[in-house]
Amino acid sequence: MNVFVIGLGLIGGSFAIDIKAAYNEANIYGIDSSQENLDMALSLGFIDYKSEMGQLEKADVVIVAIPVDVAVKVLPVVLDQIHDGCLVFDVGSTKEKLCKSVSDHVKRRNYLAAHPIAGTEFSGPKAAIANLYREKTNIICEVEKTAFKLQEKGMEIFSRLGMRIRYMDPASHDKHIAYVSHLSHISSFMLGKTVIQKEKNERDIFDMAGSGFASTVRLAKSSPAMWAPIFRQNKENVIETLDEYIANLKQFRELMENDDFSSIFKEMEDTNHIKSILNGIV
Repeated sequence: MNVFVIGLGLIGGSFAIDIKAAYNEANIYGIDSSQENLDMALSLGFIDYKSEMGQLEKADVVIVAIPVDVAVKVLPVVLDQIHDGCLVFDVGSTKEKLCKSVSDHVKRRNYLAAHPIAGTEFSGPKAAIANLYREKTNIICEVEKTAFKLQEKGMEIFSRLGMRIRYMDPASHDKHIAYVSHLSHISSFMLGKTVIQKEKNERDIFDMAGSGFASTVRLAKSSPAMWAPIFRQNKENVIETLDEYIANLKQFRELMENDDFSSIFKEMEDTNHIKSILNGIV
């Protein structure tokens, strides 16, 4: 099985590592715009060969693991070149615009729209790790538009990597993911910005920061090259979530101003319910 991974960072590299472990017969070909990333992936051993787009005709599986703004342009080019039995899936955090970009493509049935809910704050080939996707949810959109045999091929890969599958339409996916992923990244970036602006002496930040701050601001270390395009593609949903979030922050501020700490206690107590929601998920 010839597997081509386009984009050799955390997500693409981790897929390569796990597919090599799950399929003894897999040959992993790497494609990346950065020669440094290609060399690093080869030296780390999670790809077998450096490759380029012109060789995609020999691919049995193509994984598109690049920023979503680039993926919209690259995905139709990939579909142009593959053979009829090749499965193509992406791993982007937005789905609606990507699905629309290939909705009329003659090889639309070769494409499976996927979004594994997995990752870390790190990026690049060195960030790739084994078992990143084990016990993680993989959201599949428009599965009915993918050829059945290629659906089976994709589900076999996801199963061997230990992923749970959920099905969703692209619009619902983008709306829901804005709340549970995109908003949390914005919150982390802006918390980091606020603290940096306030604490001019960085030594104070590191001396006083506890585990709560570290865990909350962790996502601010994520790659802007990946996240800025996500926010652009999901702009309307992100703005809606920001409006609701800002309204809650303003309400909390008003309670503080009014010394209404019993209401603050009640707000926090009610929100503690999230522990039962997330139990067994995170």
